[in-house]
Amino acid sequence: MDKEAVQAAIDKAKKDELLSPKEVHTDYGFSPQTLANWRWTGTGPDYIKCSPGRGGRIKYRRSMIERWLQEQTVTVGGSAA
Repeated sequence: MDKEAVQAAIDKAKKDELLSPKEVHTDYGFSPQTLANWRWTGTGPDYIKCSPGRGGRIKYRRSMIERWLQEQTVTVGGSAA
């Protein structure tokens, strides 16, 4: 396997890694409480609930966070809404 193929495999694995709310905070700056509020209102990135009940473990796919951020991007200089 050449160097580029190895890097591509690492990048793909990293893109789909599962992150806890604390890890999302570290990597993206959204606090765990903000993420909880977004889950409650249904406005944030898609998430995975790993166990049932109110205290269930929450995980986020890095790729879903990236996609959600892309969807939130506002293009400047376009026509008025």
